[in-house]
Amino acid sequence: MPSLKEIKGRIGSVKSTLKITSAMKLVASAKLRKAQQAIEGMRPYERKLQGMLDRLLVQTGGSGVSDWMPRVSSGEEGVPVRQKVAIVAFASNSSLCGAFNSNAVRLVLDVLREYGDQADVTVYSIGRKMAESMKKVGFPSPENYTKLADKPAYAPAAELAEKLMDDFREDRLNRVELVYNHFVSSGKQVPVRETLLPMGNVIPGEAKESDLDYILEPSASELLADLLPKSLKLKFYTALLDSNASEHAARTVAMQTATDNGEDLLQELTLQYNKSRQQKITSEILDLAGGSQQQ
Repeated sequence: MPSLKEIKGRIGSVKSTLKITSAMKLVASAKLRKAQQAIEGMRPYERKLQGMLDRLLVQTGGSGVSDWMPRVSSGEEGVPVRQKVAIVAFASNSSLCGAFNSNAVRLVLDVLREYGDQADVTVYSIGRKMAESMKKVGFPSPENYTKLADKPAYAPAAELAEKLMDDFREDRLNRVELVYNHFVSSGKQVPVRETLLPMGNVIPGEAKESDLDYILEPSASELLADLLPKSLKLKFYTALLDSNASEHAARTVAMQTATDNGEDLLQELTLQYNKSRQQKITSEILDLAGGSQQQ
């Protein structure tokens, strides 16, 4: 049985840890509010824009946007060329956020196993934890994108998206995918996999005629050619904000859980300390009583 000194030392350690977890929870909660406002403010705009573009694509039959559509590359004698894929994987720069990082890494590894030897895959790791995990399995990130994970900003996100779009247009890439944690609520974040490029095949007539009743200046094709790159950059930035909100939500929950567990442990240790102390006092009283009787 541990001594009173040992129990008291453990109580002190738990109290110190509780101060840290409580402070981290407060910081994460404050960051979560800001990140949640950002993603919840962005989603309606991104979805509305995407809906309008989808209708325009149907109206024009995809005219003028062939640069963004699926393309079949063939080598000599019609033999398909090895596919070139870019995976943009989002995680965090630090830990103490529950299963946030491990869930994202696990999904990326599943995607890599799916491609296997059928494609040349490059992983653009957003966040130190993702970069470290991918480097261990032989997929080092072409550049360091830790700043994007810490402080999401549109300009650097759009710059990376522009680079990937240029590589796709120039046939240096055949596919670009995003893997990140989707923020559902403060207590739920779901790892998702989305295709940024190519865009899906357009099926003329799949929308209702009433949905296509737009008066456009300039033409629909010109409008699409201008808006589609902006829409793709916005989708990339939205994924970054989504991942950032998920990180802070996961850390808030993790620190709250750690604080709750620490408080439970503190109660158990305090009870154990009081019992041991009472037992020691009782033993001393019995010894004194026994000694006085002998006299």
